[in-house]
Amino acid sequence: MQTKHYYPWYVKIFFWNQRRKYGKELEPTKLWGRTPKVFAALALLYGALDRKKSPIEPVLRSYITVRVSQINWCAFCVDINSMTVLKRGSSEKKLKELETFKESTLFSEKEKAALHYAEVVTYSDKQVSDDDRERLRLYFSEDEIIELTALISFQNMSSKFNASLDVLPQGFCTIKKSSIPANIV
Repeated sequence: MQTKHYYPWYVKIFFWNQRRKYGKELEPTKLWGRTPKVFAALALLYGALDRKKSPIEPVLRSYITVRVSQINWCAFCVDINSMTVLKRGSSEKKLKELETFKESTLFSEKEKAALHYAEVVTYSDKQVSDDDRERLRLYFSEDEIIELTALISFQNMSSKFNASLDVLPQGFCTIKKSSIPANIV
């Protein structure tokens, strides 16, 4: 039997906005909303990272969130962030090549540098090297690197949270089966 949870008014506002934007409430919000103060802080952080005036281009931010989510086995995150990538102007072909971006001719060197950095930060058996930082500095300022690192760190927390609690995809991206590993669909 499912327990009914009480959500304070400010969490209910998020539910209302999600129903308006996505047609349904997001499962991670229902979970995070059970700890309202933590959820409020999380929502503020996400809003700061995904703001319109971020120095990191919107489509690149979305590629990073999808790639980190793939690595962390978060099917929900891959689903919703893949939808966002497409809404922000990526082609389905490019999204499908995200896992193999290093060999792909569709990604710019700037995108490859950011995605490589996201992988190094995300994989716990890797360490960011001086070469990795130098490669980033070819395309990003120090402040942009800090913002990029914050985005990667946030997405690691979010995708690990969702994957740990087995949050399933909600059907946002119609090409999800071909853009994420078969074993996490």
